[in-house]
Amino acid sequence: MSTIYLFRHGQAGLRDDYDRLSELGHEQARRLGAWVSGEGLKFDKVIIGGLRRQRETAEAVLAALNEAGLQPTEIQHNLNWNEFDLDVVYEGIAPQIAAADQEFRAEFEEQQRMVQAGDGAIHRRWTRADTAVMRAWIEGAYPCSGESWNGFVDRIRAAGEELRHLPPDARVAVFTSATPISICGAAAFDSRNPTHIMKLAASAVNSSITVMHWRQDELFLALFNAAPHLTEPRLRTFR
Repeated sequence: MSTIYLFRHGQAGLRDDYDRLSELGHEQARRLGAWVSGEGLKFDKVIIGGLRRQRETAEAVLAALNEAGLQPTEIQHNLNWNEFDLDVVYEGIAPQIAAADQEFRAEFEEQQRMVQAGDGAIHRRWTRADTAVMRAWIEGAYPCSGESWNGFVDRIRAAGEELRHLPPDARVAVFTSATPISICGAAAFDSRNPTHIMKLAASAVNSSITVMHWRQDELFLALFNAAPHLTEPRLRTFR
């Protein structure tokens, strides 16, 4: 039975520079590294997604593992573990919704004004506009030049399938993001239901730990969204 550790990245930056860890995100990543090395976890393979926030989280954990003499056997970078691109989804869909929905347009324009006024932290608050854009993207209600929801789910599930035939005692770490982890968790129950996936993603804590097993071609969810290293309330963030 192979074991896969899925690590969510630490808290990212503000909206205008999101793809890097915040100061708190770096602290979360260091604490994750201390916990992983303290548990004596040695990985046969470490897979790192292509986003900076994923890479910076991995670097903190790898530094702790190296210091403890627990260097992984192999390190691999795999863009298939990237989160979907919310900016592309927004740019493609929000103007189309705004043209058809006056209430959405008012909220979207207010949100844009707040960003332009320097409120980069607005992305830490999930708004009704965010919900409307995500729903439209998931349902395919409007054309969008970027990746489709179904294409995104297919990409993540294919990345997980690549780990199906690991040696029985293999231990792998994957540094990724909330929605990919949630897609994998739902896959253990043979679910592609977007409501299930997005509810899981909304509950995911920054730098959290999810553990899955491949056993005789079946995927099992052993642990979801654990954060034993985040011992203070201020460290437990969602966005």
